[in-house]
Amino acid sequence: MHHEAEAEKAEVNYAETQDGIYGSQGVLGEESVAKEAGIGGETHRGLKSRHIQFLALGGAIGTGLFVGSGTILHLVGPAPLFMAYLSMMVVVWNMMNILAEIVTYLPMKGITIPYFVKRYVDPSLGFATGINYWYAYAILVAAEATAGAILLDYWETPVHAAVWITIFLIVILFLNIIAVGFFGEAEFWFASIKFLTIMGLIILGVVIMLGGSPNHQGRLGFRYWNNPGAFHPYLVGGSTGRFLGYWTAFVRAGFAFITSPELIALAAGETVAPRRNIPKAASRFVWRLAIFYGLGSLIIGIIVPWDDQHLLSPSSNASASPFVIGIQRAGIKGLNHVINAAILTSAWSAGNAFLYSGSRILYGMALNGEAPKIFGKTNKRGVPYAAVLATWFVGLLAYLNVSSTGAQVFTWFSNISTISGFIAWIVIMITYLRFRKALTYNGLLHTLPFSTPLQPYLTWFVLGVVSLLTLTNGFQVFFPSEWSVSDFLAAYITLPIFLVLYLGHKLWYRTPFAIKVHNIDVMSGKREMDNLCELDVDPVPRNVWERMWFWVA
Repeated sequence: MHHEAEAEKAEVNYAETQDGIYGSQGVLGEESVAKEAGIGGETHRGLKSRHIQFLALGGAIGTGLFVGSGTILHLVGPAPLFMAYLSMMVVVWNMMNILAEIVTYLPMKGITIPYFVKRYVDPSLGFATGINYWYAYAILVAAEATAGAILLDYWETPVHAAVWITIFLIVILFLNIIAVGFFGEAEFWFASIKFLTIMGLIILGVVIMLGGSPNHQGRLGFRYWNNPGAFHPYLVGGSTGRFLGYWTAFVRAGFAFITSPELIALAAGETVAPRRNIPKAASRFVWRLAIFYGLGSLIIGIIVPWDDQHLLSPSSNASASPFVIGIQRAGIKGLNHVINAAILTSAWSAGNAFLYSGSRILYGMALNGEAPKIFGKTNKRGVPYAAVLATWFVGLLAYLNVSSTGAQVFTWFSNISTISGFIAWIVIMITYLRFRKALTYNGLLHTLPFSTPLQPYLTWFVLGVVSLLTLTNGFQVFFPSEWSVSDFLAAYITLPIFLVLYLGHKLWYRTPFAIKVHNIDVMSGKREMDNLCELDVDPVPRNVWERMWFWVA
């Protein structure tokens, strides 16, 4: 009893000393986080349905599918590659569903994932999550700028890599600093190019599979699944080696998707008619990914054997793409340039999305009082310009790649940031479970504007799977022949860094372990959002073309 009283006292004391939202304290019930916090400027609702749908898909489809899938294929074979992407579909589907449930319930301007973590779970966990996200997104901006320079070097231009990095960074800054509608439109067209490319490659792969190759290599079918085989045992032989192959493919497949479901959630506060458009985007997201990644990974394993030596190319450009290798094996010329251009578009699109997301995380932290107030300021178009510039400046780390020693340092930064995605997913699932428990306690579960099947049971299952992936993401370093200090640190150093941020904040502010369920605020801002969304009316198509367009976008 004494400990419970102390915890209650600590919770109340913390709530009384904070400007932000905590439990039932300091809540003003406004329609935006900026008004609620009493600081910062407001963002604008300039993103349409097609913008947010293509934003999330554009962030998910990138070099992971075009190039990275070839590394997995060579490492473990076609069957683990295909099974790993299908398995990751379940994880991503769940992540998208629960994020959509949370943000459609309260799609306030200025919302971010750390905001919900702070509101429904614990301020210290929200702070650590915010830093974790912002770091990951900011480093990914630099990573995509580097990838862009490598891709342009494929054409052996006489221009120095630093020039390409500069052009890349300036363009994405320009697209992000003007207005959110301009950013959304650019992302829509970037992503459209990628979708057309990947669909064309899948159709071409089917043609090659069925025997339509110019060089008459014959009908491939599943020839390469028989010889050299569907599985390439990983580290050890037999069934254990085949399972380890599947598991390492599962981990690597996750890195292609991390931070992509969150893009829709981060854009919810700047979306037109959020309770209509967010569910639409979330519902279609996984099916489109299943087509691109499911069929794409299957086709790759059909047109290229896992022992093809070209898959070992160290470059992140078209020369290492399994699609290009399969096309070259079929005797088709010239398409490698088209694919490299599409991969370049992918890097530009992803860098554009990551700068947007990182800036919104920093903006949200400023509104929560967890970052300097200047990052909460917006211009007349509703763009948090200071947060955009701060995130963009971290992207200048891309220039480390100009020298070989700098490139090694940058690789470290990139590797450390990748595991941040798994940690973030774990936090999101914990937040959802607390949010759902609070709704149940208050008898409001039936008021969810968007609810998804198999909850909360699927979230508990996926939470266990992702936790296991996080703990075992670098399992290969524990094999004596594979031990590497740098690989070990890259795989696991993010975990203690996150814990230091979490525990440091908790000790400094003396926050309780978690907000008690009866203190979790699921009401503030809801009435304003209900009133706003009641004004939304579904557009009525005037003809068959508009009906088709409304279905697509």
